[in-house]
Amino acid sequence: MLRKMIVILAAMALLFVAAVTVSAQGVLMNSAETINQGNFKLALFPTVLLGKNGGDPLWGVAGRVGYGLTPHIDIEAKGAILKDLKYFGADVEYWLVQGKNVNVSVALGGHMTDSNGGADSSGIDTSVLFSTSPVKLLEFYAGLKLGFDSIKNSDENYTLAHLVPGLEYRLGPDLDFLAEFGLALNDYSRSYVSVGLALYLR
Repeated sequence: MLRKMIVILAAMALLFVAAVTVSAQGVLMNSAETINQGNFKLALFPTVLLGKNGGDPLWGVAGRVGYGLTPHIDIEAKGAILKDLKYFGADVEYWLVQGKNVNVSVALGGHMTDSNGGADSSGIDTSVLFSTSPVKLLEFYAGLKLGFDSIKNSDENYTLAHLVPGLEYRLGPDLDFLAEFGLALNDYSRSYVSVGLALYLR
């Protein structure tokens, strides 16, 4: 049963990545540890952008596909499809501090967004992420996520800023459950909740 669930998850992740063309606010959904060298990561996360100023929430799905380049560096493609909003991007993460029970990583990347009835944009992503494991199989993490966006065919720029606490729980040798809350830090950003699974292939 577990093997069948893993195959279905992997297939869904591959279809998701293939379906996203240009495109949503991204999610972190990982601890400060990078993907093990030579391993692949496939992940899907049902996600909701919370309503603001009386607006409705936006429901959808986010995903990541990654590869461990070195013991301290990984690269991930990321995307999200929500109602009237699509997102696609990629980033490189560097495991900066590898402590006994404290880890720190930094990431840099870029993205494009497509908003139905709104302004398309592109931008640069940065994040810093701290994580710790108080008990076996469980990690808590917290990050600061920034996106510096420019609206297409316009001189208008804006910044997306989120404080992101989350947790990662090891369900099996190659399968993790993750949940996080992205707290919007400025008027351009929307708070979000995301939960899902990450599968690692050796």
